[in-house]
Amino acid sequence: MIANIPYYLVSLCLFVPAANAVAQDSSAIDQRVESMISKLSLEQKIRLLGGEDGMFIKAEPAIGLPRVKMSDGPMGVRTWGPTTGYAAGVGLAASWDVDLAHRIGTGLGQDARARGVSFLLGPGVNIYRAPMNGRNFEYMGEDPYLAGQIASSYIQGVQSQGVIATVKHYAANNSEFDRHGSNSIVDERALREIYFPVFEAAVKQGHVGAVMDSYNLLNGEHATQNAFLNIEVLRKQWGFKGILMSDWGATYDGVAAANGGLDLEMPDAAFMNAKALLPAVQNGKVPVATIDEKLRRIFRTLIQFGILDRDQTDPGISAYNQNGRAIALQSAEEAAVLLKNEGNLLPLDAKKLKMIAVIGPDAWPAVVTAGGSAEVTAFAPVSILTGLSDALAGSGVTVTYSRGLKPIEDVFGDGSQLSVDADGKEHGLRKEVFKGGDFTAAPDATSTVDNVSGYGPWHWGPPPTIKGVRWSGYYTPRKSGKQWFILAGMGRDGYKLYLNNELVLEESSKEGQVPHHYAADLPAGKPVAVRVEYQPWQEGETLGFGAIAAEEFLDPIAAKLAAKADVVVLSAGFSPATESEGQDRTWQLPVGQDELIQAVEAANPKTIVLVTSGGGVDTRQWLAKTPAFLQTWYSGQEGGRALAKILLGEANPGGKLPISYERRIEDNPAFQFYYPAPHTSDIYYHESIFLGYRFYDKAATKPLFPFGFGLSYTTFAFSNLNVTPTEASPDAPITVSFEVRNTGHRAGAEVAQVYVGDPSAKTPRPLKELKGFARVELKPGESRKVEVKLNRRSLAYWDVTAHDWRVDPGKFIVYVGDSSANVPLTADITVR
Repeated sequence: MIANIPYYLVSLCLFVPAANAVAQDSSAIDQRVESMISKLSLEQKIRLLGGEDGMFIKAEPAIGLPRVKMSDGPMGVRTWGPTTGYAAGVGLAASWDVDLAHRIGTGLGQDARARGVSFLLGPGVNIYRAPMNGRNFEYMGEDPYLAGQIASSYIQGVQSQGVIATVKHYAANNSEFDRHGSNSIVDERALREIYFPVFEAAVKQGHVGAVMDSYNLLNGEHATQNAFLNIEVLRKQWGFKGILMSDWGATYDGVAAANGGLDLEMPDAAFMNAKALLPAVQNGKVPVATIDEKLRRIFRTLIQFGILDRDQTDPGISAYNQNGRAIALQSAEEAAVLLKNEGNLLPLDAKKLKMIAVIGPDAWPAVVTAGGSAEVTAFAPVSILTGLSDALAGSGVTVTYSRGLKPIEDVFGDGSQLSVDADGKEHGLRKEVFKGGDFTAAPDATSTVDNVSGYGPWHWGPPPTIKGVRWSGYYTPRKSGKQWFILAGMGRDGYKLYLNNELVLEESSKEGQVPHHYAADLPAGKPVAVRVEYQPWQEGETLGFGAIAAEEFLDPIAAKLAAKADVVVLSAGFSPATESEGQDRTWQLPVGQDELIQAVEAANPKTIVLVTSGGGVDTRQWLAKTPAFLQTWYSGQEGGRALAKILLGEANPGGKLPISYERRIEDNPAFQFYYPAPHTSDIYYHESIFLGYRFYDKAATKPLFPFGFGLSYTTFAFSNLNVTPTEASPDAPITVSFEVRNTGHRAGAEVAQVYVGDPSAKTPRPLKELKGFARVELKPGESRKVEVKLNRRSLAYWDVTAHDWRVDPGKFIVYVGDSSANVPLTADITVR
């Protein structure tokens, strides 16, 4: 494999938009576009700048423009019914496999054509800044070079099928907290070196057909009206010729967006409409030429992809197909990262086993993806339980199962330990409604209820007429010890929990909610005063509240099954309810899961922990006693089959971390600055370019698992590093070659990683930065030469004085290894 060469240069079978346009006369396209525009009145032109019915570009029959269909992505064509669910973006990045990215993109493009979809709203490429971001699972890790290579290949695959890929969310949308109002304050160098390059690669290397602006403000200006982002950088500097659309509901000013470079407001023209733009054109605030140029980009892109000249639905492609299943299986296999394998517990030898206990809330049903616009309904998702059981059918191995934990909805519905008064005679809670939202005023209505169980499927509703609800009473533990008080809201619900009049848990009224809990050690039989004050964000009540002893929340059968089994496979982690678009998640595993792992490991030390998440989690309570740990991300519809193959040794784990995995959340360089500064909406990126491994390389603090790390069932060695020339001009290509050898007894894949350091730089730079990689499949004893090409950009940093890329002459160091922390080969070069 040759790495660090744009994928489109080494693959001759691609159908990127340029390839489709090449088959047509460029001047003929221009003439056709101008003819279409000339037939439109100003009102008709403006009408076409906004979508309709959620997922369509509007039709204009008079100029041959059909209604053009879109679909959410990026792990499946989700909007129009069941589909194939591929491994999540962070898992795809963990594969470090550009060929796989192209295959997934191709599969998605075919799935789109089967459904009449011409725009796939993906890939998502925002940089992983901290593990709490609810959309990290969609994105491609912390390194812009890795993300750019994977995303570009994915885009080329999608567009090879005549479907427009849409790279998102541009730019610096690195959290889901208050995403409509948050203002990302990012310095110029961090933008250019960390947050922009993946979008730049999507444009220059992937030739992406569409870009989606994000919700947030960037340095004080909303992305959809940010001329620096959209005109100066995207259009002028990168040469983007395609369609720039808004995220859904991310437009806030029609005139500013029109002048700020936005072409298409989605899902409809709430702001960029005739009411706003007709007067603006008439009084000269928005030139007609600006409106026309937007239509040129829209029409030209649609023509280049052939969308105006064919039926958007290809009846020759099956919506459910075996090729898609095969790609999904490969994506799940390659995404999994083996982080710990003490005593070579893995792979399991079925011949030596009689019973396997499968335990955990993510073991069944299958958790295909996390939540939000990336969540897909797969045709036939395979869970960990069913995948492992099916793989062992006929082997004589018994597979037992326990969820291990009560669903929190059951806790919300159980009011048996709640009482209105301390004497416990009247079960339930006192409910008071405050129409004015002032909890110090007299309530407008009072009643007694059995429980607080409004938590359920997320939905939009009308604005609230009820402004405040208070539930109060007593909780009396049945057993002494740790008690959990669990609260979960929806949308922008806000709430406070008081125990004995002390505020112990608070959720502000912001976009996005995940369940939270407070733990307290309490004696049995002694009532505790509880009070919940709640502010709903829509009509109705979508809050759940319950209290339970930790011991009762755990299913005792789980430990019993674990004790009887030869080995335990414990599947923990998140789900669409706890990790999703529109909300940030907790760094800790959801309530009860740490305790479940501890209880199971106490019953059986041969416990393999699988974690479903979009990034790092808190492992401190259990990892030391865990012999085997697999990070599975969200593995798509075939996750159960893939993980069974890995556990049983039919597939060798070859994934590598695309993130740095913290020991403590406080160790993350963005931790102190992740949420807005007090009393503002400003999120300061004070860590600047020193994010992830770039930070850990220079800090005394080290991650739990470094960027690029991943274990295998075999071993590899690197040798014979050669860098030519050793003295070079900054504009001359540099070739890095070396050998990788499989020194073990199993076939497997190694990801060879090439980093470059610049100790002579006149400005602070990271110790090293990823500039090339190659995933190499090798049989036992086999070796292969890998060659990586470096260019000027591989050596450069962003000069904030010159506002351009700069290479300082002097010494550079090339590092080669299997992670950012293990680079056994190094070589010096001199740049003149």
